[in-house]
Amino acid sequence: MTTRFVLAVAVAAVLAAGAPAAAQAPLVAARVPGAGPILEPGAPVWKDARPVTVAMLPQTVTLPHQPDAAVKALTVRAVHNGGWVAFLVQWKDATKSDRVILDNFGDQVAIQLPVDIKATPPSPMMGNPGGRVNIMQWRAAFQKDIEDGHPPTIRDLYPYSWTDYYPDEVLGATDARPYAGALGIENPISRGTATPVLDQMAEGWGSMTVKPDQHALGKGVWKDGSWSVVITRPMVSDDVNAPRLLPGDRAVVAFAVWEGGHREVGGRKAWSPWTPLVIAPAAAAPRKP
Repeated sequence: MTTRFVLAVAVAAVLAAGAPAAAQAPLVAARVPGAGPILEPGAPVWKDARPVTVAMLPQTVTLPHQPDAAVKALTVRAVHNGGWVAFLVQWKDATKSDRVILDNFGDQVAIQLPVDIKATPPSPMMGNPGGRVNIMQWRAAFQKDIEDGHPPTIRDLYPYSWTDYYPDEVLGATDARPYAGALGIENPISRGTATPVLDQMAEGWGSMTVKPDQHALGKGVWKDGSWSVVITRPMVSDDVNAPRLLPGDRAVVAFAVWEGGHREVGGRKAWSPWTPLVIAPAAAAPRKP
């Protein structure tokens, strides 16, 4: 066991105790007008939010490692309108990677919140047993599918492929199901999505589970070598696996990012410790004359 690995495990153990990075400035979700989801990266509301730079760490604790993560820092803003909270995450990325084929991977970013914001924060590395986290993961490939209006076909992804026929072309739906791969075993990701954000939960490495009900929404825009991605969710909902956030609350938030052009996928990513999160209180009612 190398000294580097021991040090990484020790650092992770300290962070798992819930201590945010000592020098990390808090992220304040500014109160903005309006109602409903906050989706547009270029919306005027972001001018009311103070940007915070979040330093990213290479994932070297669990296999597969990524000792040279491509993204070193994120610029993050947060706002809320009393019903929805939203995060704008921006980072430099010279290559737009929004198609996943063979060993080509897609750009992704994730936001993590503890489900119980009143308890001692769990490990920022996907939580821990008894310390459940809500992970909302935006994927550039999903964004492209939505913008194209349909998921890609095999011919779209592999133009030189050839086949006689597919099982669903000659068999009924029930008989073709065993040949449908992930769709045949009810993998929720294979059913397609109306949002580029996967709403998930976890209690430690290897426990990531897509929620049966999806509440998170988002949108990403790549321009001039940078991504601007908004991830938004209801502050209060019937989702028992998501935090309940109210104006004036204090919580923590963490981030992860994958640069597809740098062959990052799965555990090969950059991640952050907990960042303090403040939900700005509601605006005071005007005094009566």
